[in-house]
Amino acid sequence: MNVDLFDFELPEERIALRPVSPRDSARLLVVRPGQALSDRVVRDLPLLLQPGDALVLNDTRVIPSRLRGRRWRGDVSAAVEIMLHKRESGDSWLAFARPAKKIALGETLVFDGEGANNACELARLQAEVTAKGEGGEVALRFNLSGAYLDEAIARLGELPLPPYIAGKRPADAADAADYQTAYARHEGAVAAPTAGLHFTPGLFDALEARGVSRHFVTLHVGAGTFLPVKAEDTAEHRMHAEWGSVSAETAEALNAVKARGGRIVAAGTTSLRLLESAAGEDGTLRPFSGDTAIFITPGYRFRFVDVLMTNFHLPRSTLFMLVSAFCGLDVMRRAYARAIGEGYRFYSYGDGSLLFRAGLGEPAAGDQ
Repeated sequence: MNVDLFDFELPEERIALRPVSPRDSARLLVVRPGQALSDRVVRDLPLLLQPGDALVLNDTRVIPSRLRGRRWRGDVSAAVEIMLHKRESGDSWLAFARPAKKIALGETLVFDGEGANNACELARLQAEVTAKGEGGEVALRFNLSGAYLDEAIARLGELPLPPYIAGKRPADAADAADYQTAYARHEGAVAAPTAGLHFTPGLFDALEARGVSRHFVTLHVGAGTFLPVKAEDTAEHRMHAEWGSVSAETAEALNAVKARGGRIVAAGTTSLRLLESAAGEDGTLRPFSGDTAIFITPGYRFRFVDVLMTNFHLPRSTLFMLVSAFCGLDVMRRAYARAIGEGYRFYSYGDGSLLFRAGLGEPAAGDQ
């Protein structure tokens, strides 16, 4: 499909630079193909779902994955910035580098903490550039491994706010909490699963009282989620792989929900992409552990997910393509036009939408 089909104009003032407080007070646009759009708030979610539905959340935890350092050639050095996006082994990461063209294969990059004594090896993190790819991607092998590398990244790294926020303001102490879900557990993401930022303990209590079960999967979101689609046709775009896991216990529980007639509600596109990667052609969810580079565009036949809660996405992005596949391109273009016109807040710190898959059926009780 032509990527231009997924373009739209977004006024800059619609981009949220801070989240609302409390988290579940964000607005929620309810989208049911063939029915009128509905304006709600996130805390209405229990009324919009049915007893027996299953909510699936991504429990990945964001790490401070932006590293600033220098490359050295003899006595001459230059600044470099690295955005880690996928761990390959105990001492190796794939990353996006700036300026990538000036970094040479085999070169050593040095990352020192602010104010660190360069003579102190314990304060120094080094990485060899072992490969270079397209779009500024590099492969790095560090001088530390395992927990020692994790500690160095935590000490020297910065929180990787999305470029549309980082370009407006630096990350600060508030972001350390704001850009992390309340249930984040497994470290490894370099971007937050932002639909999950809306959930609070009170909202979870209300969902439980409604009879909506809660389940967790893990997908370590990569920085590739922020990359624009530069190809003219979706068939020419390459997705970056991300590591995910669905346990046997979770797969069994969610299959049982389906068998009882309950709906699978994915909190975020990351949860949806992982569930669809783990589901077989027969619609059965299987345990999963490994990489996924699934790219969902209109025409995709969804195997497992029935309802999607997600924020509003970038024009021409793979995520807008995904929601267009879920509800239909025309439906989502109308929904986004409504959101822009009604002042919804966009992107990671913005408002949410609740999308019901095309052809799913009647509205839930209470959704009036």
